[in-house]
Amino acid sequence: MRAISSTSAGEGALQLQDLTTRTTSTDLDTSNLESLRTGQTMALDIEHPDSEGYPFGGISSSKQGERRLLFKLGLSFFLFGLINNVLYVIILSAALDLVPPSTPKGIIAFCNVSPGLIANVGWSYILKGRIKYTRRIVGCSLLSFIGMLAVALHESLLSRLLGICLASFSSGLGSVTFVQLSTTYSPTAIGGHSIGYWSSGTGAAGLFGAFLWWELRGLGVETGIGISSVLPFVLPLTYFFLLPRPAAFLDPTTSVVYSALPSDDPDIPTVDISQMPPLLRHDSKSKSAFLTAADKLRLLQPMLFKYMLPLFCVYLYEYTINQGIAPTLLYPVPSPERYGFLSKIIHSVRDYYPLWQLVYQITVFISRSTISLGIPPIPIRLLPLPAIVQLAILITLAYESAFGIFSEDHEGRSIALIFILVSIEGVCGGLAYVNVFYRINQERPDPSIAKNEELAKQAREFKIGSLAFSDGCGILLASLLAMPTEIELCKLQMARGKLLCKGL
Repeated sequence: MRAISSTSAGEGALQLQDLTTRTTSTDLDTSNLESLRTGQTMALDIEHPDSEGYPFGGISSSKQGERRLLFKLGLSFFLFGLINNVLYVIILSAALDLVPPSTPKGIIAFCNVSPGLIANVGWSYILKGRIKYTRRIVGCSLLSFIGMLAVALHESLLSRLLGICLASFSSGLGSVTFVQLSTTYSPTAIGGHSIGYWSSGTGAAGLFGAFLWWELRGLGVETGIGISSVLPFVLPLTYFFLLPRPAAFLDPTTSVVYSALPSDDPDIPTVDISQMPPLLRHDSKSKSAFLTAADKLRLLQPMLFKYMLPLFCVYLYEYTINQGIAPTLLYPVPSPERYGFLSKIIHSVRDYYPLWQLVYQITVFISRSTISLGIPPIPIRLLPLPAIVQLAILITLAYESAFGIFSEDHEGRSIALIFILVSIEGVCGGLAYVNVFYRINQERPDPSIAKNEELAKQAREFKIGSLAFSDGCGILLASLLAMPTEIELCKLQMARGKLLCKGL
């Protein structure tokens, strides 16, 4: 079943754009509203006398048909998150194999995030008007493929860094594109359903990417990265052949989008833009209407401390840990006599870093899947909590790397402690990501701006797309801090006679 029914991909993209975020009262019962709000599988009690005539135009009266649509929507966004982010994770997991031992691994993180940050700024803050989703998705796939081939086929450091930059740009632009695509689905609970599965897919990308490189690294960079380069083509296949159109979630008898959230829900804030006259001066509903730079700045103001700062801190702390501290968390290879289980996992000192990445990605996947599993989102007032916990973990792991909490004779205790702390780090990072994006997806605009359908739609797309700037800045700053952090921690280890980091 194709997601685009028009005669050309360009027209299909415009059809996605024609959807609005109009809301009206609905006949949905309270229980369905609650399940919609938490992102669980739900059934819309919409009836039509001839549902067979609406393969895309409406939701079948059969609950099985409704669940099938939601399943396809969730699976599509899960695959978007998985494939868009998996190459990014593979590059980070392969950092030790892509650069010479004397090169700080933080340079990989820097090249893996800075082009994506440029994409976030350029496509969210600078470009105006409607989003051409088809062009973006196809372009991202091609750029990722070319970038990974450059990494696989060239052994020079410069060529590999250039390929990483291309893949990074593609991944950054793809992240913005797919979270913005979620806003084209209404009611807001359908958008929340999409975001929940997108987040779960990005978490699975971490797990799948780290595990995939764990298996492929024995084949070498050329073969392992070359095999990975074909993965981006899953994105356009999913977009064209699996993803349901947003129109499938409209009532075909009225073409009006149902509202899935009660107006008095205290956890879904209404954005107060009553003091934003430039937005309200756009009276035209034409497709040529667009948000000005001043409009975007005003939309950003209430988001800075509520959403963007917590997300920035989370990414700053966890990527400083992963790229600056984790490469120095090294211990002697466990002996079979003392550590039977560990000795089967750790065969060389170089295995510790991929192991910490794998542990981190497993816990990120679990925590990013909480919304799609039906677990209620954390309250907005607690959004800064994951960043606070991660800061404490960063300090503890840095101390362990530099000075050691346990003696050298008890490396098993140190490994267990790191395992626990890295797991908590992953949980905090995943919870921060999925809850921030879910909350911003569920925000309702002030009724005054909702009168202009085109601008209201663009405002939703801009707000959720602009969040990528905060996590991108956090990763970029972390990559800059990671390089000197790794070097200094290694020096401190050698000063106390621990020379393991010198051989990596």
